[in-house]
Amino acid sequence: MGVFGETLFRQEAGGGVTYRIPALLHVPPATFLAFAEKRSSARDEDAEYLVLRRGLRRGQAVEWGPVEELSGLVLPGRRTMNPCPVYEASSGVVFLFCICVERRVTEQHQILAGRSAARLCCATSRDGGRSWSALRDLTDEAIGADLPHWATFAVGPGHGVQLASGRLAVPAYAYYVHWRLCGVPLPCWTRPHAFIFYSDDAGRSWSKGSLLRGMQTGECQVAEISCGDQGTVLYCSARTSCRCRAVALSTDRGLRFGLPARCPALCEPLQGCQGSVVSFAAPDGEEDTQHWLLYSHPTDRWHRRDLGIYDPKHSSKISIPPHCGKNAEDGTKSTMGKIQT
Repeated sequence: MGVFGETLFRQEAGGGVTYRIPALLHVPPATFLAFAEKRSSARDEDAEYLVLRRGLRRGQAVEWGPVEELSGLVLPGRRTMNPCPVYEASSGVVFLFCICVERRVTEQHQILAGRSAARLCCATSRDGGRSWSALRDLTDEAIGADLPHWATFAVGPGHGVQLASGRLAVPAYAYYVHWRLCGVPLPCWTRPHAFIFYSDDAGRSWSKGSLLRGMQTGECQVAEISCGDQGTVLYCSARTSCRCRAVALSTDRGLRFGLPARCPALCEPLQGCQGSVVSFAAPDGEEDTQHWLLYSHPTDRWHRRDLGIYDPKHSSKISIPPHCGKNAEDGTKSTMGKIQT
């Protein structure tokens, strides 16, 4: 696994220790935190705990420290998976979200049985990732009575964001049990739906937004787009099984999203893949009203970077990126964006 051209986590020769499910977080002004799962093999059920490398930006380069094993961030009898960090600017605290799953219980078993073996957990660091608090189990607080309706769930993987309002948003998805026949040992009918966990009090308490309706959406990332005087839009890019990403927009900071739409320009393998999206102000020379999105995700053979532009002067148009269809709920249409491969 590499970033900025450098391999940060390398699989052992012979298929032994494997690193999967990366996440990268920038901690201002110049620190980068790179996370991954350490596994005894490539299989999901062989995940053990999270690992970390801390990087310090010096000029145009990043100097990376050694691999640190976060073996203390575990719950008894469970494996720690899906790192999803988010930075809270007012306090300088890094929140590292993850799921802790019962050992030897696969995701497929949870989906078929309709019983989640995952717990939502979080650790915090007040010193840029040098030290971490003990894991805090947030399952009952953030999910509560909805948990029996979820076959399983996870955060990210990737990173969360802090919105202009101060809200912390952690992308997530759940396999919702739409149907089960009581007393009969048949597989449940479940579908994955993306959503966010959020906090409006700097991480002291956490809640969840509504699941995306419509098409199936899984692992996701979110980015906030500034609309000037009109406020902001939260953009969601989610994994699907239809060979491309799905995109959806929220005008209430992630409490609810419009119906997702397929985005053929962001192609994926048949079963989808992990993806990322970040937003940033317009480059020098561009109109101040424009806001850019940078997408990065692997396909079968290469990495793509897709750029889209949101222009608040024309709020009915958004390039997310080209040919992403029409959002049936809010009428948003896509226009041509710039694509670099």
